[in-house]
Amino acid sequence: MLLRNLVLILSTGLAYAADSNLTALVNLFIGTASGRNGGSGGNAFPGAAVPHAMAKVGIDVDTAPRQAGYIADNSSITGISLMHDEGTGGNTNGGYGIFPLFPLMNCASSSCPVGLDARKALRAAGADAATPGYFTTRFVNNIKIEATSTRRAGLIRFTYPNTNSVNHVVIDLTNDLGRSFEGGQLSINTAQQRVKLTGIFLQSYGTDNYTANACYDFRVERGTAAPAASAFSDFATYQSVSASSPANITISPNQTTLSFPFTTSVNRVQAGALVSLNSSVIIARFGVSMISSDQACANAEAEVPTWDWTSVQEASRLKWEDVLERVPVDTAVEDPTVVQLLYSSLYRASLVPANLTGENPYWTSSFPFYDALFCSWDTFRTVHPLLSLTSPREWSEIVNAYIDGWRNTGFIPECRSNTKKGYVQGGSDGMPILGDFAVKYASHAAALGVPTNDLYQALVDTAENTPPDWYMVGRQNTAWKTFGYIPTNWVDPSGSTGLATREASRAYEYALGDFAVRQAARALGKPAADVARYANRSMNFVNMWDPSVTSDGFSGFAQRRFPNGTFAFSPPDACSPVDPSPHSCARGTDNNVGFYESSSWEMSFFAPHSMSTIVKLMGGPATFINRTNHYFDKGYFQAGNEPSFEIPWLYHYANRPDLSALRVRQVVYKSFNTGIGGLPGNDDSGAMAALLTFHILGLYPVPASKQLLIGSPLLSSFTLKNNVLNTSTKFTIKNFDKASLVMAPPAGSRVFVKSITIRGVPSKSLCWISFDDVVGGGEIVIEMFSDAAAAAAAGCGQGANVLPDSLESGGFV
Repeated sequence: MLLRNLVLILSTGLAYAADSNLTALVNLFIGTASGRNGGSGGNAFPGAAVPHAMAKVGIDVDTAPRQAGYIADNSSITGISLMHDEGTGGNTNGGYGIFPLFPLMNCASSSCPVGLDARKALRAAGADAATPGYFTTRFVNNIKIEATSTRRAGLIRFTYPNTNSVNHVVIDLTNDLGRSFEGGQLSINTAQQRVKLTGIFLQSYGTDNYTANACYDFRVERGTAAPAASAFSDFATYQSVSASSPANITISPNQTTLSFPFTTSVNRVQAGALVSLNSSVIIARFGVSMISSDQACANAEAEVPTWDWTSVQEASRLKWEDVLERVPVDTAVEDPTVVQLLYSSLYRASLVPANLTGENPYWTSSFPFYDALFCSWDTFRTVHPLLSLTSPREWSEIVNAYIDGWRNTGFIPECRSNTKKGYVQGGSDGMPILGDFAVKYASHAAALGVPTNDLYQALVDTAENTPPDWYMVGRQNTAWKTFGYIPTNWVDPSGSTGLATREASRAYEYALGDFAVRQAARALGKPAADVARYANRSMNFVNMWDPSVTSDGFSGFAQRRFPNGTFAFSPPDACSPVDPSPHSCARGTDNNVGFYESSSWEMSFFAPHSMSTIVKLMGGPATFINRTNHYFDKGYFQAGNEPSFEIPWLYHYANRPDLSALRVRQVVYKSFNTGIGGLPGNDDSGAMAALLTFHILGLYPVPASKQLLIGSPLLSSFTLKNNVLNTSTKFTIKNFDKASLVMAPPAGSRVFVKSITIRGVPSKSLCWISFDDVVGGGEIVIEMFSDAAAAAAAGCGQGANVLPDSLESGGFV
């Protein structure tokens, strides 16, 4: 498997030693425990994929929740399918899981158990194994399954224990993970040993159906010879006698086509093909497409032309090696658990968004098309800032896809999945992503092919215009601009509609979105009036603040508000982990608190662009610290919930980075580990993975800005390599103390930052660092010490501007 002594040369000119084999340090099974009965349910995908791949090949279980198809338990397997989501919530049955294959033996083709329940099988104990770009398992009957892949294609291999026998493969047309088939067709070309499929299914997070296509070619292996064409021994189609009796299936030998017209409701029929070959090793080459089955075949032929398994697998591994080598560490020196968590997290953070360039079924464009944005609410906080540090080349393509969505629909896409728009969770959270790019890469945008005028206009249009249905895209801007907040029980006179819940959460996120426009305006040299307009609107979150509400002795909390200006009370602990009463903070009409996936206790901390305002509203630094401590001690913190991500770092804004250092370690060692239950909730399209990466590196990004909070890393050194700037920035943690790598570092351990030196120049601030310095090359030295009292007294340092920026106090200039 390993190709030693190679050097991978990137198009950017950076050279990485491929024989470092960092892929061996990735644990693909972190976060694959079942979410049933209150389990961790990380919904992580452990199959074969390349970075940002369209094809994500893996096995599917027959029990839900199974959002990514896979669960690390003894559930039966119904097939190995071609596309999957990564770490999402949404439909508990899962998304995609399209056109699964299933190997069968010891049956006559006319009577093989082709139906879903009839064919399903258990895995042998401990049979699942995976490395980046490769997955394998074995059934209890000793049939072995393997998969490897490219961006839109790949190989699946079945090795049967019964040699010199005819063996079979089921090609399932209708059973996706959601069992949502609404129509499609299948054809068998016996001369080419090819099966083409088209299916219409329901998206996993939204209201629409989508069309997907696949192409399978079959060959056999005998001994060590390369895969060879071999005529089907038998072939057939199968289908249910009726949709009302789907398990009653008829197999039709020598039939080559199936066709089911589109219906507006789910068709419960089971149908597909069965092919038989005289070999104990059968290989299927596949391609996928959102355009046509012919294009799926062309994708397979272009990306896997020679059927060379070793080449495909090694090419996939090297793509992952490239991603992981952008954050090299000395694996012989660092704590093994931290190393495994780091590289496993870097891996998952680059699985999505999915690069569907060339597969846009809606408009013709020279710009990239990415899907599985799923959702920007999850990913803007951590995934995109992480890509900005190490992978701006890929990130610029994703940003271009957001812009192109606006170019062709009028609004920045928010939660596109299965090529369809999904539900808007909070604000239009593609806005901070575009603002982040403008701030960080405006001077490189032309070289990266990102049109900044379009980027800015996308932000302005999304900030100003109200779509017909702001539940699916955009924002409720009519209300936002009329009131300066999102009112409860208000009907938009323009006729625009949406889901009128989550009012307080949406207001906080709209404010951040407007800050992103303000930041882009400054970075791109737009009129000062624009900068002022969006700066002012970004402060409207204060209009949701009710100073009269008290909880646990603390005063002032975010609340819903009626059009007449009065507040609608929601208990601040409603929807927290210790909520004593039933409340809903879900997206739907049952939401009765005004917050989305969060409590007022939690969301009241959310104004990353003006935290000095929050500190002031909460009563000043001392009260803010006490309140933050109480938030954790009382159990209001939800480690797996996006609004909670930054809160362990917020002590910085009260001049106490020492407390952040301790709190981040508590969060990491209490909530994350390398087991199948090692995530405190859904991986959320890599959001959790990127969050943990930042915690490990001792950094946390401030959205749509060049500021990163800096703290106490969990490594003694690491390097960040940027694939556009061609820089390598080495972080050296002087006096690093492995004794601090626990949930509660013992007294005397060196966990506090004493000084920061950037390319030989002492930093005035111990609390923040500029993006330009983080990617600027050279060495950054973080000196640690153990004196808790001295660390508390030192705070963020001495002089002006040592606290992280806040808009209200004159920051971000």
